[in-house]
Amino acid sequence: MFKSKAVPVKLDPDTTDTLVGEGSSFEGNIKSDASIRIEGQVTGDIECKGDVTIGEKGRVKSNIVARNVIIAGTVTGDIQTKSKLTITSTGKLYGNITVTSLSIEEGSVFEGSSRMSNPSEPAASANKEAAATSQTS
Repeated sequence: MFKSKAVPVKLDPDTTDTLVGEGSSFEGNIKSDASIRIEGQVTGDIECKGDVTIGEKGRVKSNIVARNVIIAGTVTGDIQTKSKLTITSTGKLYGNITVTSLSIEEGSVFEGSSRMSNPSEPAASANKEAAATSQTS
């Protein structure tokens, strides 16, 4: 009888809409259009259009792809950012990183390899591959 039209809600990557609180644990992959804050434990890959913040008590076993990542807790896994990775003085990262900008504070731990990339680099490499493919055809 009454029909309501659902209005799509566009999430803002600058707002945090997902929180895994201290004392909570989550197993599985997370995909989010907004930012994420982790104070508990997460096991599984994280793909986020916004920022991912790992609080001091956060423990994460994940590969993370996000705009910015801030680590104050412990992360085991690889990280790829479109912008900046910050490891605070309490942060520990055990994994490889591909970032545009990197900040590592005194007292933090980083065990892994790092690769600095230009934000336009993926598009440039895709164009090179496309050109190489068209020349061989």
